[in-house]
Parts: sequence; C-alpha cells; structure tokens
Amino acid sequence: MIEQKPLHDGLFSWPDSDPEILGSRCNECGQHAFPPQSSCRNCTGNNTSVVGLGREGKLWTWTIQTFMPKDPYLTDETPETFVPYGVGYVELECGLRVESRLRQNTTADLAIGMPMTLEIIPVRKDDQGAELVTFQFTKKEPN
Repeated sequence: MIEQKPLHDGLFSWPDSDPEILGSRCNECGQHAFPPQSSCRNCTGNNTSVVGLGREGKLWTWTIQTFMPKDPYLTDETPETFVPYGVGYVELECGLRVESRLRQNTTADLAIGMPMTLEIIPVRKDDQGAELVTFQFTKKEPN
C-alpha cells in the first residue's frame, strides 16, 4: 500500500472517514476563518480555536482554470496530459467561503448555488514516493 500524506497539514481532517475542512473560530466574536488563524481578522482578538467547518456547502462562484497549477500545487501532469479543472468558492454552512479545486470542469457541469461536498484527491508523489493528497469539492448527488 502506498503511503499517503496531506499536501499541507491542518487544512482538512484526514485520514478521517468523513473528512471536513478545518478552520478557526474566534472565541470572542464567533468569526470563522480558513485556513486556521491564531488571531481574528474581525475583532483582532487572539483567542481562537481550531474547529471543523464541515464538508458540504453551495457553489458561490467558479471559473475553469486552463493552465497548469504552480508550486506548491503542482501535480504529476505534464503539458501534454494536463486537463483544465474547475476552481471556485464554496460557501460552507457557517457562512465562510473557501476557495477550492472542483471536480467538475465544464460550464455545463457547474452552476452557482449547486450543492457541493468535500472529497480527498491525490495530487502527486513526494521525493520519497508518498502520495500527497489535498481536498476538492464535487457536485453533491441527491440521496
């Protein structure tokens, strides 16, 4: 089995079976932030806690990225194998908007307000051969 590890620590609760986005919540004013912050951008207080922000939301806005990602988000793709992908802001239930890669990558498959859910995806292998994973959102299918 290939070892997996997050591309960046502290952004999502992985390897949980139902991972969620991690952020911070100000214990003074209740403001949420992503990624987690040690101080509050709303009240400037320093009393924050790392909290789960959930795994579902609604697509707030989006675009299609037609160029290869830059460092540190490089993938194993080459210019010949690169496939454009969706990028958007997903508004979580707490009201915070999180920028994310999207699985869907065509204008026909994306719509503002569509329900989205979090998924963990492989990005590339590191120098030791471990698979680096990150999060993206995908269209939530009806139950």
